[in-house]
Amino acid sequence: MRLRITDTTLRDAHQSLLATRMRMDDILPIAPEIDEIGFNSVEVWGGATFDASLRFLGEDPWERLRELKRRFRRTPLQMLLRGQNIVGYRHYADDVVEKFVERAAANGIDIFRIFDAVNDLRNLETAVRAASKAGAAVQGTICYTISPVHTTNTYARMAKALVEMGCHSICIKDMAGILRPNDAYDLVCRLKTETKVPIQLHGHCTGGLAEMSYIKAIEAGVDVVDCAISSLSQGTAQPPCESIVAALKGSDRDTGLDLELLTRISGYFSEVRKKYAAFEGNLPMDPGVLLHQVPGGMISNLVAQLREQGALDKLGAVLEEIPRIRADLGYPPLVTPTSQIIGSQAVRNVLTGGRYEQVSKEVRGYVLGRYGAPPAPIDDAVREKIENGGEVISSRPADRLDPELERAREEIGDLAESEEDLLAFVLFPQITREFLETRAKEEVVDRESVVAIAAVFAQQQAEQVPSGDGQNFGWKMAGRRRSLRG
Repeated sequence: MRLRITDTTLRDAHQSLLATRMRMDDILPIAPEIDEIGFNSVEVWGGATFDASLRFLGEDPWERLRELKRRFRRTPLQMLLRGQNIVGYRHYADDVVEKFVERAAANGIDIFRIFDAVNDLRNLETAVRAASKAGAAVQGTICYTISPVHTTNTYARMAKALVEMGCHSICIKDMAGILRPNDAYDLVCRLKTETKVPIQLHGHCTGGLAEMSYIKAIEAGVDVVDCAISSLSQGTAQPPCESIVAALKGSDRDTGLDLELLTRISGYFSEVRKKYAAFEGNLPMDPGVLLHQVPGGMISNLVAQLREQGALDKLGAVLEEIPRIRADLGYPPLVTPTSQIIGSQAVRNVLTGGRYEQVSKEVRGYVLGRYGAPPAPIDDAVREKIENGGEVISSRPADRLDPELERAREEIGDLAESEEDLLAFVLFPQITREFLETRAKEEVVDRESVVAIAAVFAQQQAEQVPSGDGQNFGWKMAGRRRSLRG
């Protein structure tokens, strides 16, 4: 049985290595060649790409998706969806989740990989249902972590529940790169036994285990693995595609992918990567992750926080504090948004010299149940200190949220020209408003330019000026608009 590969180069690889800064101009030219490879799917959207497109690149994430869909004629496009958090950092109301999934599918997403940071299945229900309704493939995700309460039995029960919920496949998401080879073998075997759907493995090379774990998972019968083109692989990203293809060539799991074409594509990204040198994470393989379980992207954030406060020498102490906070808070996996929540609290604990003397609103929200049920009970003393009289909820967090779309529609008004604009505004109000205002100004300038050029042309025609401009008029206006947009 051939092993299938999902390529992550256009999403998780550059998110992990280049701070999600790769622009459309560097992605679109190579897309048709990637489409020729024969990947199981290509991950192109979701995660931090939506936020980064608006915040840092001045690009419309929806337009990126549409442009990619035009170029990928053969290969399904895949996104990473944070369950009730969508692509943001808090829970959104069901109407937002439903509309987002509907529009994402309509704009080009074929496969939704849906996860929840604390593996609370209630936080996946709305997104799974919406994706199925949209006719997309739904991949339920297990966020892999190591703790006294996370066992093979735990993950097997979760996988069965995800299939019963309506998921068409299961992904083991090893975001920190801590899955050991023999554990990968055992877990894949168990999930293949307990479910009858395809099993996919997503790993990171942070801990130096990923390639070995992939091979053991392949031996166990995993159906799909996530890889990145070699020039944007390893470090805190995924294993290199070419290496996996070469390793399996001639075996019963031969991928059948063209190694020469993959190598040419790698050469393209090798040159592109040089343009983003300023955003390189510069985080090599770190076996220390096997102790603290901190994903590479989270370490980058911690370094930035500590550097801002002139306390970079405290990084070791922060990394030691993180596992203690995880134990206090019921062993949540470290993935967005819990990774940011716990990482920021670890910085507070270390810099103040007192544990939980200062507590972020996000940590308090977590303790009060606003993010879902923790995997294990929260330490009583810590809970009492953090709750501070707040109401603890045990219901699905989104059940307490009022619909958001219509209120947002009134707030943003005519700036939102589409449902996609409205959704972006709900997810990231400030940066989307700024983006839409800038776009509106550019459109005004474009219209004025078109009118001015048209007036000149009309005058030339009236005066019968033999300038030859008439046959190139449409081209000139289009060129003028392109130059104005930069």
